[in-house]
Amino acid sequence: MSPSSRESAFSVPPCADMPMEKSQWFRDEVHAHDAKLKSYLRGSFPTVDAEDVAQESYLRIWLASVGQPIKSAKAFLFTVARNLALNSVRHRKKSPIIDMPDLAALSVIVESRDAAEAAAISDEIALLETAIASLPPRCREIVILCKIQHIPQREVAGRLGISEITVQEQVYRGLRRMEAFFIKRGVIKPWQSDK
Repeated sequence: MSPSSRESAFSVPPCADMPMEKSQWFRDEVHAHDAKLKSYLRGSFPTVDAEDVAQESYLRIWLASVGQPIKSAKAFLFTVARNLALNSVRHRKKSPIIDMPDLAALSVIVESRDAAEAAAISDEIALLETAIASLPPRCREIVILCKIQHIPQREVAGRLGISEITVQEQVYRGLRRMEAFFIKRGVIKPWQSDK
């Protein structure tokens, strides 16, 4: 088999000591599918950033081509992109993205008389943020939505596709865990029972 017929049968990246040929291979065999790849990603995975997945796919193919041939660059590209998109979708389902608001930026205006008082308030806000961050992900999300962002429980239930009772239970559990967090650190004292 002559070298030229072998090249047409397989899409093989050149050796690492030939960077211009490798760049040409990448441009011709991989990046040439950019528009189709992004169209596929947008159509099949609308919640995924097609540009980010495409860029990550290109990087992985470039790295995979170092030292080993890739027989079908197009098939490999679409497989890598599909797997990255699926991983992104799975990750979002397990851990919905919700930003913890900057509690200091909320509508609480503190007029402090001195730097010591301002520092104490700043420490309290940081401790509250730590307490919220220590909650399990779903519980944390619900506590932030209900107690920090003041979204009604019914609306939170609708947004998350869960029952209002579940929202109430998660808020209760979250507040109890935060209470335990503060008790453990001596910030508050446990409730005294009447006997």
